[in-house]
Amino acid sequence: MLNRIGKEITYLRSAVRTLGRLKDIQKNPDRTWADIIEGLAATKPDNLAITGEDGSTLTYAQLNERANRYARWALASGARKGDAIALLMENKPEYIVAWLGIVKMGGVAALINTNLTGMGLAHCLNISGANHAVVDDSLADNFFGAADKFDRDIKPWIHGEPVQGAENLSDSLGLYSAEPLPADTRKDLQQTDNALYIYTSGTTGLPKAAKITHYRLQTMAGAFSAATAATEKDRMYVVLPLYHSAGGVCAVGAVLTVGGSVIVKRKFSAREFWEDCAKHEATLFQYIGELCRYLLNTDQKPGENRHKVRLAVGNGLRPEIWEPFQQRFKIPRIVEFYGATEGNIALMNYDGTVGAVGRVPGYAKKTFNVEIVKFDVDAEEPIRGADGLCIKCAPGEVGEALGKIDPESATGKFDGYADAKATEKKILRDVFEKGDMWFRSGDLLKQDERGYFYFMDRIGDTFRWKGENVATSEVAEAISIYPGIKEANVYGVAINGMDGRAGMVSMVVAEEPDWTRFKAHLDDNLPAYAQPVFVRLQEEVEITGTFKHRKVELVKEGFDPEAISDPIFFFDPREKQFIRLTKDLYNDIQSGSLKL
Repeated sequence: MLNRIGKEITYLRSAVRTLGRLKDIQKNPDRTWADIIEGLAATKPDNLAITGEDGSTLTYAQLNERANRYARWALASGARKGDAIALLMENKPEYIVAWLGIVKMGGVAALINTNLTGMGLAHCLNISGANHAVVDDSLADNFFGAADKFDRDIKPWIHGEPVQGAENLSDSLGLYSAEPLPADTRKDLQQTDNALYIYTSGTTGLPKAAKITHYRLQTMAGAFSAATAATEKDRMYVVLPLYHSAGGVCAVGAVLTVGGSVIVKRKFSAREFWEDCAKHEATLFQYIGELCRYLLNTDQKPGENRHKVRLAVGNGLRPEIWEPFQQRFKIPRIVEFYGATEGNIALMNYDGTVGAVGRVPGYAKKTFNVEIVKFDVDAEEPIRGADGLCIKCAPGEVGEALGKIDPESATGKFDGYADAKATEKKILRDVFEKGDMWFRSGDLLKQDERGYFYFMDRIGDTFRWKGENVATSEVAEAISIYPGIKEANVYGVAINGMDGRAGMVSMVVAEEPDWTRFKAHLDDNLPAYAQPVFVRLQEEVEITGTFKHRKVELVKEGFDPEAISDPIFFFDPREKQFIRLTKDLYNDIQSGSLKL
């Protein structure tokens, strides 16, 4: 009982603090992100704003002054309010400076994924509308390699070592003043104007450019600052990509809104993670679930607990590793959240309930805009009743999470994408009454009777087998706790002549499992229909730049042992055990002579 009361107090304090931040932002429609940084540069000029992995630092005064140079450079290059400038740069302090400077003059910084090349890179640059691109010298080859696919001339400005055929931005910036910008520079800029384009992962197609307005930029930063109770004494360690909202907005914004400090790491390193936290005296860090799994898979070593981290915030921390991770690395508090870069659903698990991605208790339901509706996995559409309207899920029932679109609400705005057609695809109409509009999350969640939300799966990842819905995340969770399994990526594969898809798991293992014991583990933890039929052993699981498992390619590759070099095992229903899949067995399965 005392534990529940404590959790309720934590929720109320955090929720009130967060809603207070959002209301303050609404009350100041002319205030932009640039105004916040300029205010801190005036009131806390000597506070440390950014530290690079090489030890370089920027105070708030220095950050503001250098961003002023970028703003004047952008204006001199012909950019005006609403114009986009692309930013293709690795994680470093200069990244934050660059997009702040672009935003300062009223432009839009298009944050380009640094892993992209060729058509993917060209697509993102094309849809940004940018005529100029700030390009890291280390990424110049990628830019020029995609140039023949640009739909217009995009002028590259190279940051770092000079590159033949391109302007050198590092030299050019020195030509412009660091003094405060003229008062009328942003005179017409409103919170409803765009500040950033942040691209979706593109796992089911080419990436889409999500519009991040000045209002949304402030609310994302403010919500994370409130959830972490950040102060100017906090230091946020950032290893996630700055081109993504989690690392580049939520983590950075949590401390830069209150005069705290950001520690920027070029690339995640499990070996160096805790050493960095200790060296830079980090008090906060932002995670993706797989990042925590990688850290947990490392060998224990002295000093991994000698840090000052008081809180970790992030998403995707699976229940089976939550407590082991928190206990081994002595993390006092974990705040798990749920949300999408472009979406209007934002959930926070303020009290650390293991496995939950957020909570909305019954008494606070009217304050938030999220509902879960019954969902047809085969049709990949919400189920509608006889009246044509959607049906709300009961507690414990899995369905699609929707967010009500209400431009006047602090939590209901949906700005969509640069592509109007892509925006329309995410809107569901006539949900609970004729004429209403809701944002489709594309995710399956459930909510318990106490209001806690639990992430179940991405729509498209969940599949049907033997008439039952199989949630890949639940299966992966059950498999991952088997000894020796470092990672498990679950998906469904098609078999000729059979309805639905059979379960398959790609695993990274310390050594090949004892298949008899592995099957016994599956029997103890999963119903028969959810157990994988095929197991693929890989040396490593391919992930996206934000540490999410790639599944599309694995689904396409299927389970043909002649087309895949990795060993594949098959649960033979005749022998009731896992055996190595051969070409003959594969042919028997596909022809239907071996019945599953």
